[in-house]
Amino acid sequence: MRSYLSAAAFLLLSSAALPDDFPYRKPPKEMLEVLNAPLTPVISLSPQRDAVILMQPVRYPPIAEVAQPMLRLAGIRIDSDSNGMHRAPDYSSFTLKPLSGGAEIKIALPSSPKLGTPSWSPDGKQFAFTNTAGRVIELWIASTLTGKTHRIAGVRINGVQLGFAGRGSNAVEWLGDSRTLLVRLVPSGRGAPPVEPQAPNGPHVQESLGHGGPAPTYEDLLSTPHDEDLFDYYATSQLAWLDVAAGKATPVGKPAIYMTVLPSPDDKHLLTVRLRRPYSYQLPATRFPEDVEIWDAKGNPEYKVASLPLADRVPLGGVRSGPRVFEWLPDHNATLTWVEDSKGHDRIVMFSEPFHGEPRQVYQTEHRYRGFFPLAGGKALVEDYERTMRIIRTIEIDTEKSGEGRVIFSRNERDAYKNPGTPVTRLQPNGRRAVIQQGDEIYLSGLGASPDGDKPFLDRFNLETGKSERLFQSSHGYEMVEAMLDDRGERLLIRRESPAEPPNYFIHTAKDLKALTNFPNPTPQTAGIKKQRVTYTRKDGVPLSFTLYLPADYREGTRLPALVWAYPYEFSDADTAGQITGHATDSFTELNYHQLFVLHGYALIDNAAMPIIGDPRTVNNTYIEQLLMDAQAAVDKAVEMGVADPARIGVFGHSYGAFMTANLLAHSNLFHAGVAESGAYNRSLTPFGFQAERRTFWQAPDVYEKMSPFWYADKIKTPVLLVHGEADDNTGTFPIQSE
Repeated sequence: MRSYLSAAAFLLLSSAALPDDFPYRKPPKEMLEVLNAPLTPVISLSPQRDAVILMQPVRYPPIAEVAQPMLRLAGIRIDSDSNGMHRAPDYSSFTLKPLSGGAEIKIALPSSPKLGTPSWSPDGKQFAFTNTAGRVIELWIASTLTGKTHRIAGVRINGVQLGFAGRGSNAVEWLGDSRTLLVRLVPSGRGAPPVEPQAPNGPHVQESLGHGGPAPTYEDLLSTPHDEDLFDYYATSQLAWLDVAAGKATPVGKPAIYMTVLPSPDDKHLLTVRLRRPYSYQLPATRFPEDVEIWDAKGNPEYKVASLPLADRVPLGGVRSGPRVFEWLPDHNATLTWVEDSKGHDRIVMFSEPFHGEPRQVYQTEHRYRGFFPLAGGKALVEDYERTMRIIRTIEIDTEKSGEGRVIFSRNERDAYKNPGTPVTRLQPNGRRAVIQQGDEIYLSGLGASPDGDKPFLDRFNLETGKSERLFQSSHGYEMVEAMLDDRGERLLIRRESPAEPPNYFIHTAKDLKALTNFPNPTPQTAGIKKQRVTYTRKDGVPLSFTLYLPADYREGTRLPALVWAYPYEFSDADTAGQITGHATDSFTELNYHQLFVLHGYALIDNAAMPIIGDPRTVNNTYIEQLLMDAQAAVDKAVEMGVADPARIGVFGHSYGAFMTANLLAHSNLFHAGVAESGAYNRSLTPFGFQAERRTFWQAPDVYEKMSPFWYADKIKTPVLLVHGEADDNTGTFPIQSE
């Protein structure tokens, strides 16, 4: 938000000399109103598929909250007051909406709520949620019958989340009995936080053990022994079974730093992944040593899966040695699956109770593992990925018969038109998600990229015949399937919007469409804005496109100041590079920050295609040449259409788009102002690769130099605003890149 406000003032005033005491400027009132308009509520569907929770996201937290002190430890940011994550996403309200058409139930909430994502009990009669209240993350339970809620007294949740969000990393998870929660608590009696010594015991020492260890330039890492102690203090949790009705917590195991905790479908076992020392000052917590064990329900170890060392020798594009990606099969009582590196390939193994003997290999991928979807009858879908040519394959395997699989789909990662979609899942009565399946048929949903833009779909797919039947495709504005409300795809919950209609939720059947919500237009200020998909070609014949936004009062033939917003992507061939993706022309005009310029009289050339095409191993050898062709083609088209004044065109980009912006200003005279937000401009500061570049600085120093606008900063004569978050934690975009 702050970056846009500064950018607006800059682009409006870039041609004028500013006084030394020039004040911080905010945009006009209508821009602020759109910027601060509430987001459309998101939904959470009950396991019985008979009700949804409408959740109101908090769009922008108050600046006082953003400015709260935080601890930056092991690659994460900790709110030391609440013992949770700094700036964790939250919601301000919950409303229960029956799908049968009954009255909404407003969920009773504590004052000044900061709500976490709700978690349904498997029977759908209640849901759990957290509330951050000052120095405590509380646990609350809501009744879906009455909307009444109550706080579980004496429970303090540890909200520090390590690694990637997802199942196994949640602080609260239901068991299948709909009475018991597995929770991560702040250990009782842990005492005060460690105090930093006034004087160090000695120098800060780091050492090399004689081998190279390529790694991205991570932020927020440990740097002192005191940091290690703080990390232990805040990240350590006590697992407990919580009886919701009685409000009683029973500890499980000893306090530890848990990366993953997964209860088995029969709730009699736990898969636990715990961190242990020694830690690293060059790598985040996801690379720290791990102990992986299967426990019984009382916390007694049953089987040690692995004791993994520090992952400091992972090759570029490689994976950690040893077991990873753990999951219980949803239709078995206790069968654990995981993936292991096997000399550049991956093997999928399974291990069933009583966990004696050795795990059984069920499949070895030809390329690198990407995903696993268990099916009924011992079958499964496996995704693998060939990195050089960017090929994704979906293979059907039989987990009962180890051996070859049958390729169901194969496509280039960038080939959006051939994306078959993703298997649709639902929450089962035991609280586990599983693929919806009827005999040989499963359901696939996807964005449906096409020459006319994205047209989301739902297909019924027969695994035996390989044939698809299209059950639904967006046809009015922009419609997306949120969930299947039965196992035949005959009743769907969809989100629907159009340029004139704000997003709302509907129940869709073959016979009718029934409105579930009626949210009003949150941004009437955008009414009448014109949107158009524009296609053109660059000089070597590659087809390109952008979305053109024009002000509501635009008069035909008027040349406006214009802004190009873009982000470069790499492609293996021109056909995939020329594909059209996105749905801006079909969707409601809900402007984000860079699009707000259209409210101030600009023509917006949005998502201008900037493909870089070639062999993935060497594609960046011609990055600058192709980028200039892309930008020239976009500018020429906007000028040819008569909507852009060639003397008043600016360029704006974020992250890799900021990198693009600086390069365009260094190597061309196309633009008369630029805004580069949170970018990297000196590629010698990211020496182990960046974006899709796989070569290190020492393997291709000429490419790193040629692509770095820092090397050509003296050529930039165009006014440019560099905007950067002072606490940017994105890998590779240290604030020093802008400074």
